[in-house]
Amino acid sequence: MIYYVEDDNNIRDLVVYTLHQSGFEVQGLKNATEFYAACKECTPDLVLLDIMLPGSDGLTILKELKTNKKTAEIPIIMVTAKGAEYDKVIGLDAGADDYITKPFGMMELVSRVKALLRRTTAKPSAEILKEGDLVVDRQKHLVTVNDEKITLTLKEFELLSLLMENQGTAFTREHILEAIWDYSYEGGTRTVDVHITTLRQKLGDYGRFIETIRGVGYRFGG
Repeated sequence: MIYYVEDDNNIRDLVVYTLHQSGFEVQGLKNATEFYAACKECTPDLVLLDIMLPGSDGLTILKELKTNKKTAEIPIIMVTAKGAEYDKVIGLDAGADDYITKPFGMMELVSRVKALLRRTTAKPSAEILKEGDLVVDRQKHLVTVNDEKITLTLKEFELLSLLMENQGTAFTREHILEAIWDYSYEGGTRTVDVHITTLRQKLGDYGRFIETIRGVGYRFGG
């Protein structure tokens, strides 16, 4: 559940609609009173918090959330006015995880929400990933095949780690792009195909484990 606290009805309704269309469960709230009441019913997975609110402003709500053990770990994105650099600094110092400045694009907002949820809900990663004689040592940042070192770029290494850690799971190009290049990358999904091709070549016989799923994307088989 995502809570969006915003007193402007038009902005709130648009954001709620966009997030809902993107597959999120979301509730719009217009002030601190409604927000605290909603938290008693359901603890949110993420909070979008406008700074300029009637009554208790967003920074006050943020500080209260971060000083309460029950809510301190909830990821929070602050929504600030254009040029309000002081508010951004205060918000980040008080524990906000990210901020976005009005006016903002809906797709940028969705990407930031996805990126933050991905960071805060990620499971601890295994240090060693193996498939036969293909070994990925994440701590040493080392890949070997038959005990021979394979030289990969940083993105190739992260791509291989993502696919191997989630063996059998099919990822869309868009998902891979967000996971490896993050939401700010503007190179397009073609770069995923290029990296997959070079990664397969470098892995030799083990390149066949990176399967193309028609109409979807890629997965690591086994």
